[in-house]
Amino acid sequence: MEAELLQVLNPQTLRALEEWQRRESVALTQVNGQRRYGGPPPDWRGPVPGPGCEVFINQIPRDVFEDRLIPLFQSIAPLYEFRLMMNFSGQNRGFAYAKYGNPATAAAAVHALNQYPLQEGVQLVVRKSTEKRHLCLGDLPSGMGREELLMVLRLFSDGVEDVTMKVVGSKEKDLCALVHYSSHYAASMAKKVLVQDFKKRFGVSISVQWMLGSSKSTKQEYPEEISLAPPGLKLPAKLSVPPPRFQITRPSYLRNYRDPLPAAPPSPPPPPTQSFSRAVGGPAPHVGNGMVPLVTRRPDLRSHDSVGQLQWLCELHGLGVPLYDVRYHHTSPDGFLHFNYRVIIPRLPVVLSGAVQILPGISTYIMEDEVHRAVAEQAIKVMCP
Repeated sequence: MEAELLQVLNPQTLRALEEWQRRESVALTQVNGQRRYGGPPPDWRGPVPGPGCEVFINQIPRDVFEDRLIPLFQSIAPLYEFRLMMNFSGQNRGFAYAKYGNPATAAAAVHALNQYPLQEGVQLVVRKSTEKRHLCLGDLPSGMGREELLMVLRLFSDGVEDVTMKVVGSKEKDLCALVHYSSHYAASMAKKVLVQDFKKRFGVSISVQWMLGSSKSTKQEYPEEISLAPPGLKLPAKLSVPPPRFQITRPSYLRNYRDPLPAAPPSPPPPPTQSFSRAVGGPAPHVGNGMVPLVTRRPDLRSHDSVGQLQWLCELHGLGVPLYDVRYHHTSPDGFLHFNYRVIIPRLPVVLSGAVQILPGISTYIMEDEVHRAVAEQAIKVMCP
């Protein structure tokens, strides 16, 4: 086994990492697929960094390790934490996270190190991390209450701050929960253990998924875990051509979402049944019994896309930030990609669910934005008929 690993890993690279650790007295701890430095390091002076202090690092060669990466990112400012994603073979998984003491330093790291030529033919991609902190738990044991679930989650994982429970499904018998963690690291660690722990404790198999917020920057987090990626799609290292432009279906009285809202717009026509554009709504979203539309007009078009509009609408009515759970379902013979979705709005008594379909894009990143726009349009149609 050791000989097989040496064929995968460069012995010289491993020796360089070990020598650097001894020389600099650096301790690295590997837990559940992440190798972690700091959090905080021994010489850290200052408070625990808050939101906006972490950067996401992508396009890391698989045989490059902390001995090259940490000094590079420490050249900007002291690091509170550095996490390199690892696989079972000892190679890294191509991406990492670096956390600084404040958002300004993190922004400086993005400015200085994005497209940094780490070695010949390799440029790092460095962006602000979205620091996702919400997990969606499905298929929970029936009859489990919020306080019981909160106690169990705090037993199984660290950093649990709050839990919102929902009853979903056509018969409203399926129980799911939205769990808010204190940090992305705490949420990611919980995501790795909750399925197994619930199986051992309760004998049930639950589902655990990231809940994607409305921020467009979620596309860089955990690229290999994006749930809407169809099979066989590979992410390009860098887009060499701009994405193709397609007309998106809009209500007939608006050319696009940048147009001002007419004083008294007519009712939007029903969605087309045969002609499809790039973002196409599938079956009408399912809404639980008893839901009353929030408003009787389309929302004020203060943003340039439907995702921003939905967020503004929810903020206007004090409903909280909408959270998206989008999953690839299948590809139809005509080439359209089909996705099932749920939109959980914290203070809305029902979960919006349905299906949308889009034409394939040249990267998962582009398609994720496209699917979110299509889903948001469907949600707006339900909330503002």
